[in-house]
Amino acid sequence: MLFEDIKNLDIGEVLKDEPLKNHTTFKIGGPADIFVKPKNEESIVKLLKFLKDKEKPYFILGRGSNLLVTDGGIRGVVICIYDALTEISLDGEDLYTGAGNTINAVSKFAQAHSMSNMERVSGIPGSIGGAIVMNAGAYGSEFKDFVTSVRVIDENLEIKEIPCEDMDFSYRHSAVMDKNYIVLGCHIKVIKKPQEEIDEVVDDVTFKRTSKQPLEMPSAGSTFKRPKDSYASLLIDQSGLKGFKHKGAMVSDKHTGFLVNHDNATYKDVIELIEIVKKVVYEKSGIELEPEVKIVGEDR
Repeated sequence: MLFEDIKNLDIGEVLKDEPLKNHTTFKIGGPADIFVKPKNEESIVKLLKFLKDKEKPYFILGRGSNLLVTDGGIRGVVICIYDALTEISLDGEDLYTGAGNTINAVSKFAQAHSMSNMERVSGIPGSIGGAIVMNAGAYGSEFKDFVTSVRVIDENLEIKEIPCEDMDFSYRHSAVMDKNYIVLGCHIKVIKKPQEEIDEVVDDVTFKRTSKQPLEMPSAGSTFKRPKDSYASLLIDQSGLKGFKHKGAMVSDKHTGFLVNHDNATYKDVIELIEIVKKVVYEKSGIELEPEVKIVGEDR
């Protein structure tokens, strides 16, 4: 009944029992009861108001790049914004991007216009929305460094523009996590620079990513947060776990900070490997690793 009611809202594509492994970079995850790909902002707000009135649960999905979904999948409604919020524009030194764009696409857009600030985050395999939620970063740069404001749907289902200083950005954290905002897009401060300077940084970052990270294998990026005064990859390497396999999951032999799906891994395989890595690293170093990957869903 809920499925038919949502289809009748005419807000976009609506699917039943959609496998979430098809929508995460880990290629892991059971079905979503109902999977919706809204057409635009208005469709998202319309659906959210409908679900609120019906008191039905929902989950917002971007590119699924920092996500580990259980084999049981997600109950309720999954709202995938990846193809919906893809506006991008440049007005002087203000770049606006919808939350559905990939980080790489926006970085390439800025690069093509000789605008600087996003070079070091280029290549992060996620959406702008997800990057805002977790204040994504790489190579000494984080989104808090150049985002000026964030367009959100707040807890009252009203669209608001939140200035950067009110986003409570910190390491892998933002106000979105605390206030249950839904990110629609953001404004980014970009600066005109010589094209060759921008290209040089992007080329350097691209080389580091492709040569040192297991981009050819399904993963959720860095599995663990950076511990104080160290690096998760260094601790895992020093613990002798490089290339360690557990069922279908494996510690990458290219970059030990990545746990990868090397042979049709299940959620359980990855969770068990996470616990093995945490246990061995703690025994060897006394440091307790904390997962960075977001775990969602439930077992049936």
